Order: sequence, then structure tokens, then C-alpha cells
Amino acid sequence: MSDYFSKTTAILEQAINLENNLPIKNEACRSKFFFHPHLTRKVCLFFHGFTAGPYQFEPLGKALFAAGYNVLIPLQPGHGIAGNWNKDNPPPLPMEREVYQDFALFWLQTAQTLGEQVIIGGLSTGGNLSAWLALERPQEIEKALLFAPYLSGTNKIVDFLVETLPFYYEWLNKDNPGNFGYNGFRIPALRLFLDMGQEILERTKDKSAVPMFVISSESDLTIDEHELQILFANVNKYQQKSWYFRFDKIYEIPHTMMTKAEGNDYQDLLITIAKAYLESDITWDNLLKLGYQILQGKTLDTAVNILNLNEPVSQEVSVLLAVMDKKKIIDAHKLMVEKQSK
Repeated sequence: MSDYFSKTTAILEQAINLENNLPIKNEACRSKFFFHPHLTRKVCLFFHGFTAGPYQFEPLGKALFAAGYNVLIPLQPGHGIAGNWNKDNPPPLPMEREVYQDFALFWLQTAQTLGEQVIIGGLSTGGNLSAWLALERPQEIEKALLFAPYLSGTNKIVDFLVETLPFYYEWLNKDNPGNFGYNGFRIPALRLFLDMGQEILERTKDKSAVPMFVISSESDLTIDEHELQILFANVNKYQQKSWYFRFDKIYEIPHTMMTKAEGNDYQDLLITIAKAYLESDITWDNLLKLGYQILQGKTLDTAVNILNLNEPVSQEVSVLLAVMDKKKIIDAHKLMVEKQSK
């Protein structure tokens, strides 16, 4: 216990000292840590999005802490620093992927000292970094939560510009009151994540990572949904306990999906869906089978018994199934029946 207390104290003190010396842009950008007074069975490590800060994962972090997890949400290199940033004086975001990768490896090692199983996750470029880490250290990670991972954009012309031009870009939603990060950035600082994203897709074709839950939104105009589907198919081939979910357009959930402040009025639904995955241990196929049984009027518990599932199934799975695409569930059942009849 004394060793654990020393570790958590050192983590907090080092973060405070580092961020005081930056200096930090505002309190929302500070690293967030939610530590129990003892080691926990599971510990979560989350990476925030590009130009943003740890505030993005505070609601989910608090919810998981209340559920018994230790949670770390460190401020990424070059982010959250106070300054008069503009096109003539852009924020000091890293231009080399190794800076982020070394950062991710360091915090994975730190997280391992605070719990038995490490779960990683991230939003957008943070999801990209999580996928890379899952490929690099699969034996050290239990699961990964990828929230709208930025593998490439929806517009190939924009992707081309990101790849080739060095100009400064300001976010269209920079005046959103929920945006506590930088208003803009130099394109090369984002380019490295686009390159990493394409390499992640290639690596997952023939390399096992860890079970992943890929979550996206139909209203997200930033990322290429088709490539997320490819990522899921690649990963699910090796890790069948990977899941995939896309919020319907009626929810109007933007790319910045982690908080109400940044535009997600269904923040609590997102948290419930994430918990459903973390607290269950069933395959994607069995999730769809549960969904079909529920569409036939069965309760979740009854459906679990009918399918003879021995793995843990969170009660919150029923919430996920209630908002999933019913056609996908029915089509999966039809395909299964066709295979059995051959």
C-alpha cells in the first residue's frame, strides 16, 4: 500500500510541476487522474484529441472511476500551453511521431503499476495513438476504446493538402465554449497522424493487436467511415471480441463526441456504451446474436441463457443493442442461418 501511495503521489506531483512550468493554458487542460487508494483490477489510460486537452475524457474518466477503475488522462506533448498562438506564432505541437509514441509508451508503463489490466483509449488522433500502441504492445493491454480515430479524412482533396502544404489552419468551431485547447495549428503537425493512420490500416491486415471497440458517428464530417470499417474488419479477424458501433445521424453527435460541452448531448449514452464493452467479454458475433434474441422479445438475461454464454455480459449491453442498427442485427442472423443450411 505504501508503495502504491508513493507511485500515485509521484505521478500527481510530477504532472503538477511539469504543467506549472509550461505554463498551462487553463485548468481544463491539466492532466486528469482518478486514483483509488489501492490497486484496481482495471486501469484506463486515455489520450485526448489533437489541439485539445484531458478535459475531453473527464466525464468518462469520472464514470469509470466510480465503477472501480483507476484512470489516467495525461496532457500530450506540446498541448495546453499558454501563449498568444496564431499563424505567425503557431502552438508548439510536435512535428515528429516519435514524440507521441514515446509519450504513449511511457504512460502505458506507468498505468501498468496501478492495476492488473490496462485499457487504453483515445479520441480522434488520440484514437490513432491508441491503435498504434495496441499494435506495439498487445501483450500488455487488455482492450482499446477508439472514439472516432483519425485514420484519414472524409475529403481526399483535404487529405492531399494535409500531406503537402505547410500552412496554418484555424478550427471552424474554435469559438465553441467547450473548446479549451488551441484554436489552430500548422498542418505538418497533423500530417504525422494521417501517415500513422494509413500505416495502422496496413499493419492490422496481418498483425494481431488487442480487442478494440471502434465508435463513430454518422454526423461526423471529419473522418472516413469506410476506413474505420476496414480497421474493424482487420482487427476482428484476429480479435473476435472487437466491437463496432456508429451513432445514427438523428443524434447529431460531432467528431468531438466525448463531452456535452463540445457538442454531444448524448454524453451519458456514450459513457454507457463504453462501459458495456469494458464490462463484457463476448465476441461481436455473440453480441449480434443477443441483439436478434432481444428483437424477438427476449430480455437480455433470457437471451444470454438461450445462447449459453458463459462470458460476462454487462446489463448495459441492452442499451447498446437498443440504439444499434437493427438491419445489421437482422442481416447477421440471416447470414448465420444461410451458413448453417449449407
